[in-house]
Amino acid sequence: MASGKRLAAAQGAWICFQDEAGQTLRPPRARTWARRGRTPVVGTSGKGSGRVSIAGLVCLKPGHRGRFIWRTIIHRSRKGERSSFSETDYAALLDQVHQRLQAPIILVWDNLNTHVSATMRALIAARDWLTVIRLPAYAPDLNPR
Repeated sequence: MASGKRLAAAQGAWICFQDEAGQTLRPPRARTWARRGRTPVVGTSGKGSGRVSIAGLVCLKPGHRGRFIWRTIIHRSRKGERSSFSETDYAALLDQVHQRLQAPIILVWDNLNTHVSATMRALIAARDWLTVIRLPAYAPDLNPR
């Protein structure tokens, strides 16, 4: 990470940490209470209605206030539809971040299959303002006890 900080200082770049999460839109099955002798009823909105995915970046640069930029996508479980962000979705998010920050970006990324695909490598290579630093797959020495 030290090399990323030196590179960011030399380029006047923002260091951005990105991660994503997903959640189903179907309510979970749960227990509830009711008066003795009455059956408890938990209302639901019907059959599953898809998933929501969110990808966010925390962007830091010395002398500037930190920024949190995110994008959500709702997936309705249609046939042939992805249930997560695609390479083009990530590229659009990074373009949006670059447009807002008006500076080069040092992106710290995990090794999600979408992040390391050939399509994503081509999209990264087309952006001269973007430098990607990959986190190691497993680093027990970096985990706090």
